[in-house]
Amino acid sequence: MKQIDESEEQRHRAKMAKRKAVQDAEVAGKTIEEKGLLIVNTGPGKGKTTAAFGLALRMLGYGRRVGVVQFIKGAWHSGEKDAFAAFGDRVVWHTMGEGFTWETQDLKRDIAAAQAAWAKALELMADPTISLVVLDELNIALRYDYLDLDAVVAALTARRPALHVVVTGRNAKPALLEAADLVTEMGAVKHHFAAGVKAQKGIEF
Repeated sequence: MKQIDESEEQRHRAKMAKRKAVQDAEVAGKTIEEKGLLIVNTGPGKGKTTAAFGLALRMLGYGRRVGVVQFIKGAWHSGEKDAFAAFGDRVVWHTMGEGFTWETQDLKRDIAAAQAAWAKALELMADPTISLVVLDELNIALRYDYLDLDAVVAALTARRPALHVVVTGRNAKPALLEAADLVTEMGAVKHHFAAGVKAQKGIEF
């Protein structure tokens, strides 16, 4: 281990004390104790749904209930669905997509599936026992105009005050980003798919 002399230790202590003062002042300036958040995970990089399910796991750790609606996915079985099944009725899970639009090649069917999924999302959002709702790939349904953007944004904005909602998927619409409390854009720096590696169990699904 690197040897640290007393003067270096003192400089570090003084630096961290200043940093703590800044952090404490910033925290003290926040006055809203609790608020249901609208969170959007978007961008071309991998990890949007993974991050949403990480929040779901955190919420379950506090004994709360979680709802999941998957809008596009459905053709593939996923490991996370099996994992969350272990929580019993504390997780309400609805996979309502029929695969990506280039797989179904049926516009009417895609629209009908998206509308049915949105109806289920509204049902879960209205359930007072659910603290977090994950709307997986809703951004894709909005991108292809399967749902009315204004109606979706209005419903998300009018959600119960304590309800957290996470929306995932690439190409989030500007109106949704404007309405959101927290937006994270996943960047694509490097992906194994470009090197010829297929989607892997436990990583992609």
